[in-house]
Amino acid sequence: MHAVYVIQNNETKEVYIGRTANLKTRLVEHNSRGKKSTTRNSGSWKYIYVELFRSTDDAIEREKKLKAHGSGKQKLMSRLRKSLF
Repeated sequence: MHAVYVIQNNETKEVYIGRTANLKTRLVEHNSRGKKSTTRNSGSWKYIYVELFRSTDDAIEREKKLKAHGSGKQKLMSRLRKSLF
């Protein structure tokens, strides 16, 4: 399975969209403070939304659409407004 996910930092309130084949390992990587794009001095990243796909290509396509800052991302963030920190 391949997953497209949305995580949010519980202190900075920043949102990050990504894709992985292993959700548990990926969240550990985000919180290990080793990646420049998600390194923060405080807080931790938490999953707030996950979509699962059988196809890698489908997951890649969905991630690109969400990262494009278009209507797909706006609609998703609107649906998640009560789930955000």
